[in-house]
Amino acid sequence: MASPTCSADTLAAMFGGNTTNADGAAAFICDQFNTISTKFSDTTYAVDSTYLLFSAYLVFSMQLGFAMLCAGSVRAKNTMNIMLTNVLDAAAGGLFYYLFGFAFAFGTPSNGFIGKHNFALQNMPSSDFDYSYFLYQWAFAIAAAGITSGSIAERTQFVAYLIYSAFLTGFVYPVVSHWFWSVDGWASPTNMDNLFLGSGVIDFAGSGVVHMVGGIAGLYGALIEGPRIGRFDHSGRSVALRGHSASLVVLGTFLLWFGWYGFNPGSFVKILSPYESGSYYGQWSAVGRTAVTTTLAGCTAALTTLFGKRILSGHWNVVDVCNGLLGGFAAITSGCSVVDPWAAVICGFVAACVLTGFNKLAEKMKYDDPLEAAQLHGGCGAWGIIFTGLFAKEKYVNEVYPGKPGRPYGLFMGGGGKLLAAHLIQILVIIGFVSATMGPLFLILKKLGLLRISAEDETAGMDMTRHGGFAYVYHDDDDQKLGLPMRKIEPAVSS
Repeated sequence: MASPTCSADTLAAMFGGNTTNADGAAAFICDQFNTISTKFSDTTYAVDSTYLLFSAYLVFSMQLGFAMLCAGSVRAKNTMNIMLTNVLDAAAGGLFYYLFGFAFAFGTPSNGFIGKHNFALQNMPSSDFDYSYFLYQWAFAIAAAGITSGSIAERTQFVAYLIYSAFLTGFVYPVVSHWFWSVDGWASPTNMDNLFLGSGVIDFAGSGVVHMVGGIAGLYGALIEGPRIGRFDHSGRSVALRGHSASLVVLGTFLLWFGWYGFNPGSFVKILSPYESGSYYGQWSAVGRTAVTTTLAGCTAALTTLFGKRILSGHWNVVDVCNGLLGGFAAITSGCSVVDPWAAVICGFVAACVLTGFNKLAEKMKYDDPLEAAQLHGGCGAWGIIFTGLFAKEKYVNEVYPGKPGRPYGLFMGGGGKLLAAHLIQILVIIGFVSATMGPLFLILKKLGLLRISAEDETAGMDMTRHGGFAYVYHDDDDQKLGLPMRKIEPAVSS
């Protein structure tokens, strides 16, 4: 939107010869007009920055959701360990994303593979980025690390968490986000000089960039470590090692749901952008629509999982419903801004089926992921990328990604197969890159003896053997029920 201008010479000519000081009057009017125009510009920057900062706070609140979800999904004897890893995902991720990650992701100008400017936030703020943008992107980076920590819970050495978290947030995730989100990225939809397959990849909030990266990294960690002790019996049959608190799982799920409204709608980065000046319809409407599609996908996935699990197991299982809900959110994250609400319902339904199918496959393959993170974020994230290539609507694509009329859009919406082809390639390159980076890292950690804890420590629980005590206070009866070697706590003797 062009800023209004005022010319003193033009106004002075309009006053005519009867004006005592035409030049002075014109200059005064223009000065007042330009002052008002500047105030409007300042207000626009302030509104957009406030919107982005608030979205960053919402996304960061998802770390608490991850922590509660992880804590509830593991056994009580590992509660302190998993919560500490979630805290350090954020802390270590913050430092390494500040030093390297943001520059690798968004350091422009750069090549299509990796950024090369703004290390340690040099030259900020600038016309390209303000500090609020860094904070928002950091919250995304640590979300990817949080996903991986769930896959390798209950059997991983603490030092391994620190190493993989630093590497993931400082290099692996930033490179992938550069490909699809930076203006220089080889497959970015904002790279107008070289649009991949004429469209770029529309991964709006990161079904691939965040969820697939975190899920596939967790997949390699869990595969290389192997299943937890007791997860499969001697005959190979699956044994459920249930988490100790469904209440914490539900609390974490609702916190993640809340934070997702910063994750998806917040990815617009700014809100004060009219599509038609003076109209009630603008980017604020697209932000609202994105929140609606996010909600509907999650709700549909939750209900589909509820009844699907009832048919398969005969039970109404709240933990499974929570995972299904999150699977729907992970799937809609790619296309949330460019699809209609009715399409989001389809997205959520299929996401629940994908999650159930991958969980069945994991059981058959004797793969152990305490939080179903690889299946949920990796599998449902991949489905979300395909879904966007099928259902992206032409009108929304042109509004969210302006400047290039005639972009390809969803195959099922009449837009041809180019966008879907670009998205299938995205899935393949993410799998390839994360496999080539995180797989060797976990193998090296295993060879060095830094990956998995000893069988004795795993059996006793890492809270006692690695963190100096349990997260909860128990009494004898509780200890016997849980099979934990804890002593009875006697009442204090009054003096």
